Parts: sequence; structure tokens; C-alpha cells
Amino acid sequence: MSLHVGAAPGDIAETVLLPGDPRRAEWAAERFLTNPRRVNDLRGMSGLTGSWQDTPVTIHGSGMGMPSLAIYATELIRDHGARTLIRVGSCGGMQAGLGLNDVILAMTASSTNSPSSSLFREMQFAPCADWPLLRAAVRAAESRGITPHVGGIHSTDSFYDERPDLTEQLRRHRTLAVEMETAELYTIAARHGVRALSILTVSDNLVTGAAMPPADREQGLSAMFDIALAAAFAG
Repeated sequence: MSLHVGAAPGDIAETVLLPGDPRRAEWAAERFLTNPRRVNDLRGMSGLTGSWQDTPVTIHGSGMGMPSLAIYATELIRDHGARTLIRVGSCGGMQAGLGLNDVILAMTASSTNSPSSSLFREMQFAPCADWPLLRAAVRAAESRGITPHVGGIHSTDSFYDERPDLTEQLRRHRTLAVEMETAELYTIAARHGVRALSILTVSDNLVTGAAMPPADREQGLSAMFDIALAAAFAG
């Protein structure tokens, strides 16, 4: 048991899927795992462990933003033995050609600041995905008839955009999407020598103004979790 993950020894699987929303973690565990059981509910953050094709998997909420993700990812790795962490979440598309429900695989994640920034001082560390996981996710998506977008994204702790000038430069440099956790996840994974990947679904587009109604989100989320599980256990 750690400060924010109240799981007992052995309760957390080596493979952990990390949606931000604890309710989404509960929904996914019931939909994709066999015999899921709750292993954490400290501070209202749900963590459930079950099995996928007879292999243990944990689905655990990470909260919103990089500081929250940093707490859960660090404790899951350091205190509970997680070795593969896959973020599954929504994002805002930053290129006009991205449609609602499109799947993005984050190769890299840029940020202006993250909880780990002070470690590097003047260095601009470039956090990136685990290559075998990324390759497996591409193959898993394509085998399901989905053509994923693969490239760089932007992670920020500001949900409401106060820097339209920065957004425009990121778009100009072909950044695919914006979300709030990946840059820190990739940095923590590198620090601890574990695998990490972010699989994202476009829920709105900052360029076109298109937005996904809440009732339509389940289809995209299902594809995202399905790809994540297949990638995690690819041979």
C-alpha cells in the first residue's frame, strides 16, 4: 500500500491502463476484464484488477493533469510493480484533417512545463513512447480496420487555452492533438525503465469546432481500450 494507491501487495498487475476519469476506469474494467475487483478507492480514485485473456490487468484512474498522473504512475511503478502503463484518454485535435473518434498514438509529447521539468534545468528533455508498444498498437489498430494517426502531441495543465499564439505554432509544426498527461507519463516511464504509451481518441477539434456528444463517446473509447490491450500483450 502507498499513499495514494491503497492496493495490497499483489493487487496491481504488471500491465496498467490509465484513463483519467475514475468512472471510465470502472466502465472499462466491467466491459473488458473478466472478474474485475476493486483494489483502490482512496480519494475516490478507482482502481480495478481482473484478467484479459487469462492475463492480469489493472485499470486505474490517473486524474486530470500531469501532477495527478505523476503521483499515480510513480506509486504504481515504484510501490506496486507496474511495468507497462498505457494511457487511454480523449484529446483535442489540432489539425483540420482529424475527425471525431479518430485514434491518435502519441510518438512524442511536448510541454511547456511538467512536474519533472526541474530535474533537467536548462535541458529540454524529449519524452517519447516505448517503440515496441507503439509498433504493436499500430498493428492492432490496422488489424481492426482503424488507421491511427501517429506523431507528436502537446501535454498541458491548462484546460482552457490562454495561449492562442502557442497553439498556432504547435499546429504549424504538425502537432496532432492536445491533452493533459502524456509528457509526464513518458518521462516517468523513462526514469524507471518501464514501458509507456498513450492511445487517444479525438473528442473535439480545435480547428473545425467539431465536438463529440457525450452519448457518442463509447464507440471511440471501446476501440481505444481494445487496441491498448492487444498492444500490451502482442508477441
